[in-house]
Amino acid sequence: MLSKRIIPCLDIKNGRTVKGVNFVSLRDAGDPVELAAQYAQTGADELVFLDITATEEARATLANLVHDVAEAINIPFTVGGGIRSVEDVDILLKNGADKISINSSAVRNPQLINDLSSKFGSQCVVVAIDAKEIDGQWKVHLVGGKVPTELDLFEWAQEVEQRGAGEILFTSMDHDGTKDGFANKALAKMCELVNIPVIASGGAGKKEHFIDVFKDGKADAALAASVFHFGEIPISELKNDLKQAGIQVRI
Repeated sequence: MLSKRIIPCLDIKNGRTVKGVNFVSLRDAGDPVELAAQYAQTGADELVFLDITATEEARATLANLVHDVAEAINIPFTVGGGIRSVEDVDILLKNGADKISINSSAVRNPQLINDLSSKFGSQCVVVAIDAKEIDGQWKVHLVGGKVPTELDLFEWAQEVEQRGAGEILFTSMDHDGTKDGFANKALAKMCELVNIPVIASGGAGKKEHFIDVFKDGKADAALAASVFHFGEIPISELKNDLKQAGIQVRI
Protein backbone atom coordinates (compact mmCIF):
# COMPACT_ATOMS: atom_id res chain seq x y z
CA MET A 1 0.00 0.00 0.00
CA LEU A 2 1.25 3.47 -0.89
CA SER A 3 1.79 5.91 1.96
CA LYS A 4 -0.87 8.56 2.39
CA ARG A 5 0.42 12.07 1.69
CA ILE A 6 0.04 15.30 3.64
CA ILE A 7 0.17 18.36 1.39
CA PRO A 8 0.15 21.99 2.52
CA CYS A 9 -1.34 24.40 -0.02
CA LEU A 10 -0.05 27.88 -0.67
CA ASP A 11 -2.86 30.00 -2.14
CA ILE A 12 -1.06 33.00 -3.64
CA LYS A 13 -2.46 36.48 -4.24
CA ASN A 14 -0.26 39.50 -4.97
CA GLY A 15 2.81 37.45 -4.08
CA ARG A 16 1.56 36.56 -0.59
CA THR A 17 0.02 33.42 0.87
CA VAL A 18 -3.66 33.94 1.69
CA LYS A 19 -6.49 31.83 3.09
CA GLY A 20 -10.26 32.31 3.08
CA VAL A 21 -13.53 30.57 3.89
CA ASN A 22 -15.69 29.10 1.08
CA PHE A 23 -13.28 30.73 -1.41
CA VAL A 24 -13.86 34.29 -0.07
CA SER A 25 -12.85 36.53 2.90
CA LEU A 26 -9.12 36.14 2.27
CA ARG A 27 -6.56 36.97 4.96
CA ASP A 28 -2.78 37.07 4.82
CA ALA A 29 -0.96 33.91 5.89
CA GLY A 30 2.66 34.83 5.27
CA ASP A 31 5.55 34.77 2.83
CA PRO A 32 5.25 31.79 0.46
CA VAL A 33 8.98 31.09 0.21
CA GLU A 34 9.41 31.05 4.00
CA LEU A 35 6.34 28.87 4.47
CA ALA A 36 7.44 26.46 1.75
CA ALA A 37 10.88 26.02 3.32
CA GLN A 38 9.31 25.44 6.72
CA TYR A 39 6.98 22.76 5.37
CA ALA A 40 9.80 20.96 3.56
CA GLN A 41 11.73 20.82 6.83
CA THR A 42 8.83 19.69 9.03
CA GLY A 43 7.56 16.64 7.17
CA ALA A 44 5.27 17.72 4.35
CA ASP A 45 5.24 15.11 1.58
CA GLU A 46 4.52 17.58 -1.22
CA LEU A 47 3.60 21.21 -1.71
CA VAL A 48 0.90 22.80 -3.85
CA PHE A 49 1.19 26.42 -5.04
CA LEU A 50 -1.99 27.96 -6.49
CA ASP A 51 -1.93 31.44 -8.01
CA ILE A 52 -5.61 31.93 -7.18
CA THR A 53 -6.31 35.11 -9.17
CA ALA A 54 -4.30 34.33 -12.33
CA THR A 55 -7.29 32.90 -14.22
CA GLU A 56 -9.64 35.67 -13.14
CA GLU A 57 -7.05 38.31 -14.09
CA ALA A 58 -6.25 36.47 -17.36
CA ARG A 59 -2.50 36.39 -16.75
CA ALA A 60 0.24 33.81 -16.47
CA THR A 61 1.31 32.21 -13.19
CA LEU A 62 4.06 33.99 -11.23
CA ALA A 63 7.06 32.13 -12.67
CA ASN A 64 9.66 34.06 -10.64
CA LEU A 65 7.93 33.24 -7.38
CA VAL A 66 7.63 29.60 -8.46
CA HIS A 67 11.40 29.58 -9.02
CA ASP A 68 12.07 31.05 -5.57
CA VAL A 69 9.84 28.49 -3.86
CA ALA A 70 11.42 25.60 -5.80
CA GLU A 71 14.88 26.76 -4.70
CA ALA A 72 13.78 26.63 -1.05
CA ILE A 73 12.39 23.08 -0.96
CA ASN A 74 13.35 19.47 -1.67
CA ILE A 75 9.89 17.89 -1.94
CA PRO A 76 7.59 17.48 -4.97
CA PHE A 77 5.99 20.76 -5.97
CA THR A 78 2.74 21.27 -7.89
CA VAL A 79 1.89 24.65 -9.42
CA GLY A 80 -1.48 25.88 -10.69
CA GLY A 81 -3.33 29.04 -11.67
CA GLY A 82 -3.63 30.69 -15.06
CA ILE A 83 -2.21 27.75 -17.05
CA ARG A 84 -3.71 27.72 -20.53
CA SER A 85 -1.15 26.12 -22.83
CA VAL A 86 1.74 23.70 -23.30
CA GLU A 87 4.03 26.75 -23.36
CA ASP A 88 2.79 27.90 -19.93
CA VAL A 89 3.62 24.49 -18.49
CA ASP A 90 7.05 24.44 -20.11
CA ILE A 91 7.91 27.74 -18.38
CA LEU A 92 6.76 26.50 -14.97
CA LEU A 93 8.64 23.21 -15.22
CA LYS A 94 11.79 25.09 -16.20
CA ASN A 95 11.30 27.27 -13.11
CA GLY A 96 11.21 24.27 -10.78
CA ALA A 97 7.67 22.87 -10.73
CA ASP A 98 7.46 19.06 -10.66
CA LYS A 99 3.78 18.91 -11.56
CA ILE A 100 1.20 21.38 -12.80
CA SER A 101 -2.45 21.77 -11.91
CA ILE A 102 -5.11 22.90 -14.36
CA ASN A 103 -8.72 23.66 -13.52
CA SER A 104 -10.80 26.19 -15.49
CA SER A 105 -8.68 25.78 -18.62
CA ALA A 106 -9.25 22.01 -18.57
CA VAL A 107 -13.03 22.46 -18.56
CA ARG A 108 -12.94 25.09 -21.29
CA ASN A 109 -10.49 23.09 -23.41
CA PRO A 110 -10.48 19.40 -22.36
CA GLN A 111 -8.00 18.61 -25.15
CA LEU A 112 -5.40 20.49 -23.08
CA ILE A 113 -5.31 17.53 -20.66
CA ASN A 114 -4.48 15.18 -23.55
CA ASP A 115 -1.86 17.57 -24.93
CA LEU A 116 -0.09 18.06 -21.60
CA SER A 117 -0.15 14.37 -20.75
CA SER A 118 1.22 13.50 -24.17
CA LYS A 119 4.07 16.02 -23.98
CA PHE A 120 5.07 15.90 -20.31
CA GLY A 121 3.65 12.57 -19.07
CA SER A 122 0.54 11.92 -17.01
CA GLN A 123 2.57 11.99 -13.78
CA CYS A 124 3.04 15.72 -14.39
CA VAL A 125 -0.65 16.56 -14.89
CA VAL A 126 -2.98 17.24 -11.95
CA VAL A 127 -6.54 18.28 -12.74
CA ALA A 128 -8.03 20.37 -9.95
CA ILE A 129 -11.80 20.26 -9.61
CA ASP A 130 -13.71 22.76 -7.46
CA ALA A 131 -17.27 21.61 -6.88
CA LYS A 132 -20.33 22.48 -4.85
CA GLU A 133 -23.36 20.37 -3.96
CA ILE A 134 -26.52 21.97 -5.37
CA ASP A 135 -29.88 20.26 -4.85
CA GLY A 136 -28.12 16.96 -4.23
CA GLN A 137 -25.92 17.22 -7.34
CA TRP A 138 -22.20 18.01 -7.24
CA LYS A 139 -21.51 20.68 -9.88
CA VAL A 140 -18.09 21.83 -11.10
CA HIS A 141 -17.24 25.53 -10.66
CA LEU A 142 -14.60 27.60 -12.45
CA VAL A 143 -12.48 30.75 -11.92
CA GLY A 144 -11.77 30.17 -8.24
CA GLY A 145 -15.31 28.97 -7.62
CA LYS A 146 -16.95 32.09 -9.07
CA VAL A 147 -18.47 30.55 -12.21
CA PRO A 148 -20.92 27.62 -11.86
CA THR A 149 -21.28 25.04 -14.62
CA GLU A 150 -23.69 22.20 -15.32
CA LEU A 151 -20.78 19.75 -15.37
CA ASP A 152 -21.23 16.79 -13.02
CA LEU A 153 -18.30 16.28 -10.65
CA PHE A 154 -18.09 12.52 -11.01
CA GLU A 155 -18.52 12.42 -14.79
CA TRP A 156 -15.81 15.06 -15.14
CA ALA A 157 -13.46 13.14 -12.84
CA GLN A 158 -13.80 10.06 -15.03
CA GLU A 159 -13.24 12.08 -18.19
CA VAL A 160 -10.07 13.75 -16.94
CA GLU A 161 -8.64 10.33 -16.10
CA GLN A 162 -9.48 9.06 -19.58
CA ARG A 163 -7.79 12.10 -21.10
CA GLY A 164 -4.51 11.43 -19.30
CA ALA A 165 -4.57 13.22 -15.95
CA GLY A 166 -2.28 11.57 -13.42
CA GLU A 167 -4.05 12.91 -10.33
CA ILE A 168 -7.20 14.75 -9.28
CA LEU A 169 -7.24 17.51 -6.68
CA PHE A 170 -10.87 17.74 -5.51
CA THR A 171 -11.90 20.74 -3.42
CA SER A 172 -15.35 20.85 -1.89
CA MET A 173 -16.36 24.50 -1.95
CA ASP A 174 -18.98 23.76 0.72
CA HIS A 175 -16.26 22.57 3.10
CA ASP A 176 -13.43 24.96 2.17
CA GLY A 177 -12.10 26.84 5.19
CA THR A 178 -14.94 25.68 7.45
CA LYS A 179 -12.74 23.29 9.48
CA ASP A 180 -15.70 20.93 9.80
CA GLY A 181 -14.12 17.99 7.97
CA PHE A 182 -13.71 16.88 4.36
CA ALA A 183 -16.45 15.86 1.90
CA ASN A 184 -15.83 12.19 2.63
CA LYS A 185 -18.95 10.76 0.99
CA ALA A 186 -18.21 12.49 -2.32
CA LEU A 187 -14.53 11.60 -2.04
CA ALA A 188 -15.24 7.91 -1.48
CA LYS A 189 -17.53 7.86 -4.50
CA MET A 190 -14.89 9.54 -6.67
CA CYS A 191 -12.17 7.17 -5.49
CA GLU A 192 -14.34 4.21 -6.48
CA LEU A 193 -14.91 5.64 -9.96
CA VAL A 194 -11.32 6.51 -10.91
CA ASN A 195 -8.02 4.62 -10.78
CA ILE A 196 -5.73 7.62 -10.34
CA PRO A 197 -4.82 9.21 -6.99
CA VAL A 198 -7.31 11.67 -5.51
CA ILE A 199 -6.13 14.54 -3.31
CA ALA A 200 -8.80 15.75 -0.86
CA SER A 201 -9.10 19.47 -0.19
CA GLY A 202 -11.49 21.62 1.81
CA GLY A 203 -12.53 21.25 5.44
CA ALA A 204 -9.51 20.24 7.51
CA GLY A 205 -9.87 21.53 11.06
CA LYS A 206 -8.45 18.91 13.39
CA LYS A 207 -6.32 15.78 13.25
CA GLU A 208 -9.36 13.49 13.32
CA HIS A 209 -10.49 14.95 10.00
CA PHE A 210 -7.34 13.61 8.36
CA ILE A 211 -7.92 10.15 9.83
CA ASP A 212 -11.50 10.26 8.53
CA VAL A 213 -10.53 11.43 5.03
CA PHE A 214 -8.18 8.48 4.60
CA LYS A 215 -10.42 5.86 6.21
CA ASP A 216 -13.89 7.03 5.14
CA GLY A 217 -13.08 9.27 2.17
CA LYS A 218 -10.55 6.77 0.72
CA ALA A 219 -8.35 9.68 -0.38
CA ASP A 220 -4.74 9.13 -1.42
CA ALA A 221 -3.60 12.50 -0.07
CA ALA A 222 -5.01 15.30 2.05
CA LEU A 223 -4.37 18.95 1.35
CA ALA A 224 -4.88 21.76 3.84
CA ALA A 225 -3.89 25.37 4.30
CA SER A 226 -4.92 27.43 7.34
CA VAL A 227 -4.45 24.69 9.95
CA PHE A 228 -0.84 24.42 8.80
CA HIS A 229 -0.18 28.11 8.03
CA PHE A 230 -1.35 29.30 11.45
CA GLY A 231 0.30 26.51 13.43
CA GLU A 232 -2.92 24.81 14.54
CA ILE A 233 -1.77 21.33 13.47
CA PRO A 234 1.98 20.60 13.32
CA ILE A 235 2.59 18.13 10.47
CA SER A 236 4.93 15.94 12.53
CA GLU A 237 2.26 15.51 15.24
CA LEU A 238 -0.39 14.83 12.62
CA LYS A 239 1.67 12.09 11.02
CA ASN A 240 2.29 10.42 14.38
CA ASP A 241 -1.45 10.41 15.06
CA LEU A 242 -2.16 8.99 11.61
CA LYS A 243 0.38 6.23 12.15
CA GLN A 244 -1.16 5.36 15.51
CA ALA A 245 -4.54 5.16 13.77
CA GLY A 246 -3.12 2.51 11.43
CA ILE A 247 -2.67 4.78 8.41
CA GLN A 248 0.58 4.38 6.51
CA VAL A 249 2.51 7.65 6.27
CA ARG A 250 6.13 8.68 5.71
CA ILE A 251 7.75 9.87 8.93
